[in-house]
Amino acid sequence: MDIKVLGPGCANCRNTIALIEQVARAKGVSMTLGKVEEIRDIAGYGVMRTPGVVIDGKVVHAGGVPSREKVEGWLAG
Repeated sequence: MDIKVLGPGCANCRNTIALIEQVARAKGVSMTLGKVEEIRDIAGYGVMRTPGVVIDGKVVHAGGVPSREKVEGWLAG
């Protein structure tokens, strides 16, 4: 599973990364987690509000820190 967090490095972006790491560790999910911080690259995904989350090339979230339940659903699926 390839996950990217899109955002300029704000507090919400850092919190999103930490939440994804925590849930993945708790569930024993293998993944690669990357950051996309360039505005042009973020816009290339069609994301206008950050943080955004992309899983295996598909945007699954944009704007605000996702809920723990939402992240658990992504990593279960």
